[in-house]
Amino acid sequence: MGDEAAPLIVSALFGADDFAWLDALRRAHFPPERNHLAAHLTLFHHLPPSVEAETRRRLAGLTRGMPTPRAQAAGIQNLGGGTAIRIVSPALEAMRAELAEAFTGLLTPQDRAGWRPHVTVQNKVAADEARRLQRSLEADFVARPVAIAGLALWRYRGGPWEPVSRHMFTAG
Repeated sequence: MGDEAAPLIVSALFGADDFAWLDALRRAHFPPERNHLAAHLTLFHHLPPSVEAETRRRLAGLTRGMPTPRAQAAGIQNLGGGTAIRIVSPALEAMRAELAEAFTGLLTPQDRAGWRPHVTVQNKVAADEARRLQRSLEADFVARPVAIAGLALWRYRGGPWEPVSRHMFTAG
């Protein structure tokens, strides 16, 4: 699939320690034959490739000289046939809302729907298996801050995402 046909994905990037924690959970619980991605927090699942330059510009504007947004791993989320860590970040939600407004007419139904920020650690399993993992994780779960280090733009080509650009928060 050429660049002109590959949809764009926008995600948040975690700080190294939080990424390691979330990715370890994903590697431990996501069915290995389906796990083609590292832990991630998706802001948009499918933007048209025609807005790549504008998306890069907007992501740079949201991050350059800006402080790292506060975020928290707030709980365990039931995905039906999977499990996620729920992320709460009013600042990140505001950034996503700004981008959603800019791309209003271009958003897919999934990206127009309400955003429920989360990191999927298990997916496409039987509901009872997901519930077992949720109970297990909830037993020891303590809400904790997570570092959002930046925003990233990716190309989707049917498998692992192809990196396009990274935009790191540059103020304390």
